[in-house]
Amino acid sequence: MDNQKVFAMEFARVYPLLVTKAQRKGRTPQEVEQVTCWLTGYTPADLLRAQQDGTSYGDFFRNAPAPNPCRDQIKGTVCGVRVENIEDPLMREIRYLDKLVDELAKGKPMEKILRTAPAEK
Repeated sequence: MDNQKVFAMEFARVYPLLVTKAQRKGRTPQEVEQVTCWLTGYTPADLLRAQQDGTSYGDFFRNAPAPNPCRDQIKGTVCGVRVENIEDPLMREIRYLDKLVDELAKGKPMEKILRTAPAEK
């Protein structure tokens, strides 16, 4: 599928697929929401609004209010492609979310997914 088709897809059609993928592996919709908000800076209310108002997937990422500065720490492959090597910046943002949901589905702890240091004891 070419990038323009991906960018034009409705967020409301894609986001539930990400949630379903995580749920099949025992994760919750709230965890998908958490990683999505961490990545983009949207609030949970913003995510709901984007699902209701027909926002395209591309516009969802183009208009992200506060992309997380740590997102460049997301490394690895999605669909056989290394996310850090994706040249199109918008597609890279989309694949970052795919990678975060993959990590959720693989059972990684949330602190590792969100690239945070563990709390000191």
